Parts: sequence; C-alpha cells; structure tokens
Amino acid sequence: MRLIRPELTDHVVHASVERPGAERPVLLWHHGSPQTGAVLSPVAAMADAAGLDVVSIARPAYGGAPRLPERSVRDAAARAAEVLDILDLRNVVSVGASGGGPHALGVAALSPERVAGVITLASIAPFRPGDASWFAGMADPSGLRSATAGIASRTAHLEVEEFDPTSFVDADYRALEETWASLGEDVAASAQWGSDGLVDDDVAFTRPWGFALADVVAPVMVVQGELDRVVPPSHAAAIVDGIARATLLRIPDAGHIAVLDHLSTALAALRRG
Repeated sequence: MRLIRPELTDHVVHASVERPGAERPVLLWHHGSPQTGAVLSPVAAMADAAGLDVVSIARPAYGGAPRLPERSVRDAAARAAEVLDILDLRNVVSVGASGGGPHALGVAALSPERVAGVITLASIAPFRPGDASWFAGMADPSGLRSATAGIASRTAHLEVEEFDPTSFVDADYRALEETWASLGEDVAASAQWGSDGLVDDDVAFTRPWGFALADVVAPVMVVQGELDRVVPPSHAAAIVDGIARATLLRIPDAGHIAVLDHLSTALAALRRG
C-alpha cells in the first residue's frame, strides 16, 4: 500500500502495513532498476517471517516520484533518509537489490543512528574510471558504458537497447515464473513512467557516489549469485573489500534474480551477527 500522509507529499512511499515501525522493526527496501517502488509480495513475506515490516521508497523518476536530474547515489539515498526521519524509524535493516544496492549502502552511510544493518543482493559496486575490468563478466554492459558519457548519451542508447536473454541463467527465468513473478510484473508496470529513472540510476552508478564504502559502519551482508551475468561477482568482492564489517554470502547456483530467494538467509545471518 502507498502511505498517504501530509508530511510525505514530496515522496512516494509504500509499506506492508499502515503504521510501519509501530510494533516491529522495519526492512527498508531499495528497488532495482527499473521498478515502481511498490512492496513486492515475496519481500513482504520474507520480512514478515523475520518479524519485520517493509517500507519501500520510489527513487526520483520512478513510480511517480519527481525526477532529480544529475542526482548522485548520495542524493537519492538522502531522500530515503528523509523518510526515515519523518517516520522516526530506527533499527532499520536497509536492503537493496541490484540497482538498489548502492542506495541501501548510502542510507546506512548517511543515517548510522537509524540503520542497524544492511543487505545487498546482486549490488553494483562503485565505478572505477579507466578500469575496464569493472564491466568484465556483464552480458551486456553497453547501457552502463553509455552512461559514462552522461545523461544525453545514456538516453540516446535507449533507442537501440534490447534485453540480452543471456543476461539471465535458467535459475533466474524459473524465479521470474515462480517466486518472483511479481518482480517481472512490477518492471512492466514501471514503463508507464518512462525510462528517466533507469537513465539517472545508470549515470549515478558511473560517477562518484557521494560517499565512501568505508563510511558504512553497520554490519553488511553482501549476497551474490556466482552465475550473475548482469552484475558479476567481482562487484560483490569490491564491496566487501571496502567495508569493515561486511560478509560475503556466495550463492553458487544463482544468477541475478534467483539470488533474491536468499534474502531470508541473509536476514537470519545478520540477526546472528
């Protein structure tokens, strides 16, 4: 459900319950690129099983949220941090999948007093200008390559962009047919708001994020499918190397989507410390 409150008029905020955080801690969900920001049913189910409510915030230009041109990862994370302040949420688990991963880390860096832990799933790592290995292992890095030249270049690439079916492995396609069918539906629903959010995300990923990985002091579980051909395992290794309290959870038989099945495992591991 979308939270409609006067103090949230500048944000598009969804939640699994009417009053998130009133009785249980909150899982703050950072959606992938592109999505609407709505709470996905498997996320709500896994969070509920772990004793957590879910809050999900649409990044600028997604799901009806206003665009913030030239935004950095920090800028979008700061918008999410504002919502934590407005709702006075504490002991938050900041969770980001794929393009949401950098933003999950960003909120933790900006709001250490509110974020108790972080989980990233198939998250992209900070860009390394001039290092071609950052793109290595991606089935189709052309979109991100175009983003290195800015918004106009990434927007122009949309005209020739096509999904490379080899980006997903068999386990990913099964996940999209079964547990994560709602994710595919949400990606399709996001098309009504255009591609500005995707463009702005990709450009932000290939520029300085606005914070250092070392700024994240909360414990972090970095979950990575070893078969991922969208965001390859080298990105997970780079994230772990940059954060003092990060742990890498490798999933041997998972790609970019199937890795999401392991959110429950990551929540349990984070709780164990």
